[in-house]
Amino acid sequence: MKLPLTLLISTAVAASVIVVYIVSLNAQQARVTSMQQEQMSALVQNVAARLEPAQGDREIDGEVARKELALQLSHRQVTAAFVFDLRKNLITSSVKQNNLASDSFAVTLPAGIQMADGLMYAVANIGKEPYLTGKVVMVSDMNGLLAQSQKTLFFSVIPWLAGTIFLTVIVALLVSRRLLRPLQALIEFTRDIARDKDYSKRFSDKHNHEVARLGTSINSFLDTIEVELIINKEQNDTLVEQQQTMMRLANYDSLTGLPNRQFVVDNLRLELARVRRTKDDLALVFFDLDGFKGINDSLGHETGDLILIEVADRVVNLLREGDLIARLGGDEFIIVPDRDVSDASLKNLADKLVSAFTEPFMLRGLALTVGVSVGIARASDAEYELSQLMSNADLAMYRSKAKGRGTYTLFTIDMVESYKRKMSIANSIDGAIRQDEFLVYYQPKISQQGEIIGLEALIRWQHPEFGLVMPSEFIPIAEQGGKISAITQWMIERVCMELPDLQMLISRKFKVAINLSGHDLRHTGLFDDIYGLFERYQVNPEYFEFEVTESAYLENFAFADKFFKRLSNLGCAISLDDFGTGYSSLSYLTQITIDTLKVDRQFIRELDTSERSRLVTGTIIDLAKRLALTVCAEGIEHPGQWAYLIEHGCDHVQGYLFSKPVPLSKLLTIDQNYLHLLNAPDAAQG
Repeated sequence: MKLPLTLLISTAVAASVIVVYIVSLNAQQARVTSMQQEQMSALVQNVAARLEPAQGDREIDGEVARKELALQLSHRQVTAAFVFDLRKNLITSSVKQNNLASDSFAVTLPAGIQMADGLMYAVANIGKEPYLTGKVVMVSDMNGLLAQSQKTLFFSVIPWLAGTIFLTVIVALLVSRRLLRPLQALIEFTRDIARDKDYSKRFSDKHNHEVARLGTSINSFLDTIEVELIINKEQNDTLVEQQQTMMRLANYDSLTGLPNRQFVVDNLRLELARVRRTKDDLALVFFDLDGFKGINDSLGHETGDLILIEVADRVVNLLREGDLIARLGGDEFIIVPDRDVSDASLKNLADKLVSAFTEPFMLRGLALTVGVSVGIARASDAEYELSQLMSNADLAMYRSKAKGRGTYTLFTIDMVESYKRKMSIANSIDGAIRQDEFLVYYQPKISQQGEIIGLEALIRWQHPEFGLVMPSEFIPIAEQGGKISAITQWMIERVCMELPDLQMLISRKFKVAINLSGHDLRHTGLFDDIYGLFERYQVNPEYFEFEVTESAYLENFAFADKFFKRLSNLGCAISLDDFGTGYSSLSYLTQITIDTLKVDRQFIRELDTSERSRLVTGTIIDLAKRLALTVCAEGIEHPGQWAYLIEHGCDHVQGYLFSKPVPLSKLLTIDQNYLHLLNAPDAAQG
C-alpha cells in the first residue's frame, strides 16, 4: 500500500509542478510578446523618423533607406524590413534567410503592430500628415522567438522539477511508512478476522490518531458482532431444537413414540413403488384394541394413555428387526412386515400379536385386559394402490371383529363386495329415513294365559336394491356412521303413528317395547325427542316400554339412569334385555331403574339339554320375583320351553312358537292362533 500511496503523492506533486510550469510558460510568452511589441514599435518609429525627407523634399532617399534597413536587420528579433512610398511601391527591403514575410502582404498593413502566421509586423508612417512620404514595415519571427523562450524556460525549470519530484517521493515514502504502518496493521487484522471468522479478537494501538480511533470503532463493531453471533447461535440452536421437535411431532406419535400415520404413509408410498417395480409384494397388518373404549370411558383417558404405551411396548418387543409399527390414531395401529409376506410368516406374526394380549395389563393395582382384532392385506391384492391397501386391511380387521374379536383375518377379494354393500347401505340410510323405506314389525309378548299383553317393535328395511335388510346388518353400520339416533327417532315416531291401529286390534292393555342402543343413550336430546313425539301424536306414555341391554345401560350408567328415571316418571316401562350375558353384576340391580328382566334366548335354547341353563334361568326368575320385577323370556320355539317357563313362574314369553315378527296387518290373525293354542293345553304342557 505504501508504494501506490507514494506514487499517488509523487504524481500529484508532478502534476502540480507541470501545471505551474504551463502557467509560467504562458505568462512568459505573454511577457515576451508584450516586450517584443514595445521594442518593434520603438525600432520602426526610429527608422521612420530617420527616413523622413528634408523639409521641402517629397521623395525618400533610397540609399539612406537601404543603409538604415541593413542596420536594423542586425537586431536578432528582426527578420525582415520594407520601405514603401506613398504609391505603395517598394523602395527597398532587407531580409534574413529564414524570413517568412512577403512585401505584398506587408504593403497592405496599416500603421501599428499586427500579428499574422506567427509573425509580428510593426508598421510606421514616414512623415506627418499631411506630408506623408511612405511607410516602414519591420517583421519579427514570433514563433522562433517564443520557442527559444520556451526552451530557455524549460531547461531552467527541469532541474527544479526533477528535484521536487524526487524529494516528494522520498518524503512520501518516509511519511507513508510512518503513517501507514498502523493502517497496514489494521488491514492485516481485518484480513485475519475475515479469514478465521474469530470475532473475539481485538485491535490494539495506543497511539492517538485516526487509525487508532478507527481500530476502536472496529473493536466496538466486533463487540456488537460477537454479541449478535452469540444471540444468533442461541436462536439457531433453539430453531434446530424446534425443528427437530417439529420433525418428531410431524413423524412420530407424542404418546407412544411410534411413527405416526404421516410417517408410515410416506414410507408405504416408497415401498409400494419399489415392490411394483420389482414385481414383489408387501403386506400391511392393521389392528385395533378390543375393549379399550370401555376402559378409557370408565377409568379415564390417563389410564387409556398408559394402556396405549404398554401396547406399543409389547408389540415392539415381538417384532423382528426391519418390521415397522406405527400408531394411526386412537387405538389403531399398523405393522408393515419387512420383506417376508408368505402366508406362514403373516399367520405367525398375527398369532404372536393376538397372544401378546392374553396377559392383562397391571396398572395402578388393576388387571386390565384388552384384546386385538387384526386385519392383514397384501399390496398385490390392492394393485399396489396405498388407499386401497389400507382399505383392504381395514376390511379384514372389521371382519375379525365380526367373527368375535381377538382373532385375525387375511383379506380376500370377496370382502370387497361385502364392503361395497356395507358402503351402499351406509350411504342409503338418510334417504331411507326420508322415503320411509324402513318398516316396523311387531312380535307379540304372551302372558301365562296365552294372551297378547305386549309387543316388541322391530325394525326392518325394504331396500330398493338389496330387498329386505335385517337390523343385524344395518344397525351396526348406522351406529358406526352416527345415524342410529335418527333411526331410533323414526322408529318411535312410526310406533306413535300406528298405536291407534294397535289399540283397535288389541282390546286389553298392552305395551310396545322399543329397543335403545348404547349410542342412543349418549344422545343428550333423546328424552326431549321422545317427549316431543308423545305430545305431537297425543299418545299415552304407559303404552310404551323401552328395552336396553345391561351392557349398554352400565357403560353409560350416570346418564342412562337419569334418562330412564325420567321415562319412568313419564309412565313408560323399562326393560333390561339380554340379562345374564353382560356384566351380570347383582349390585347394579339395586341401583338401576327397571321394571322387567328379559332372559336371553341362549339360556332358553338350551333348557332341554343343559342343566346349567335351567339353573341360570330359574335363578334369574327367582331373583326377579324377589326384586318385584316382571320376567320375560325370549326365543320360545317349542311348547316344552313354554311349559317349563310357566312352571317356574315366568310372567311373559315371546318367540317363534307364537309368531315371528310381522307387520301390523297380520296381528289379528296371530291373535286367533293364540286362542287355538290355549285350547290345546296338552301342547302347552309339552
